[in-house]
Amino acid sequence: MTCYFLGADVGSTKTHVAIADETGRVLGLGEGGAGNPDTVGYEGLRRTLEIVTQSAVRQAGIPLDRIAGAGFGVSGLDYPAQKTPTLQAIDALDLRVPLEAVNDALIGLVAGAADGWGVAVVSGTGCNCWGWDRQRRQGQVTGCGWQMGEYAGSSELAMRAVQLVAYEWTRRGPATQLTPALIRYLGATDVVDMLHGLATDRLRIDAAAAPLIFEVAAQGDAVAIDLIRWAGRELGELAKAVIRQLDFAALEFDVVLVGSMFNGGSPLIEPMRATIHTIAPGARPVRLDAPPVVGAVLLGMEQAHVDTAPLREPLVRSTKRLLNEAHGPPLRNLS
Repeated sequence: MTCYFLGADVGSTKTHVAIADETGRVLGLGEGGAGNPDTVGYEGLRRTLEIVTQSAVRQAGIPLDRIAGAGFGVSGLDYPAQKTPTLQAIDALDLRVPLEAVNDALIGLVAGAADGWGVAVVSGTGCNCWGWDRQRRQGQVTGCGWQMGEYAGSSELAMRAVQLVAYEWTRRGPATQLTPALIRYLGATDVVDMLHGLATDRLRIDAAAAPLIFEVAAQGDAVAIDLIRWAGRELGELAKAVIRQLDFAALEFDVVLVGSMFNGGSPLIEPMRATIHTIAPGARPVRLDAPPVVGAVLLGMEQAHVDTAPLREPLVRSTKRLLNEAHGPPLRNLS
């Protein structure tokens, strides 16, 4: 009898669930909204998983009792105390199979690292960094963003850009083309209107402004260029923290780059690479080219003691095919 495996990538904005057979062919792919319990609570995580899993099961055409192993990458699963309520939310699926739940950065690592271990640096709306060694010993940062001094997601980039505009206005810093760009982006009449609007919450800036900052940098603005370099160095510092925790400094290993910020290409990646290489010259930054849910399926297969090495590529191909059918081909990188 054919065995099937389930993988879930639970994020702060969207959730994917994939069901694959033992040959690495993805038969069903469900998509839904946020499942991060920090955002929607554990009841929201449960509902999201149920809805998206049902969608994947319908497309796959197989019952859940044919699942042999399951893996879950959950955004917001950062601390041991969060593991039990996360598993309780997953229990509502009534899978009754070996399963594992980890922070979603780790499924990016499994999907993107050639040997399934190393460091994953995440920079999307927020930022995070986790690692596994060969024995699955774990290293991590807090994942709590600016509150814990981790600044390198697109939300933090946008907030820092506003600070640099304020520095220009107060003569604390140099002139920058970020000022007229953000005035236009936010629909303000001038810089005073923009700063007042942001200070009073009449105007809001968020992660969606990040591509504009890269555009201004590409036009040669020194302040924007330095801002992106700063973000790259911050991402490198996150990786260095995990490298120290796992004693990787003398090793050769993959650093998997996960998230939309890396669409900015070398202006962000090169400062990050240089920062990492100050302590780990054998680190190899590699851009994640696989949908992260592939890592969750591989994690689920591992729970059933399946040799996953020959299955990675067919999983990537079939998952991309289903995503392309649903959304069209992905946009090209900005680099």
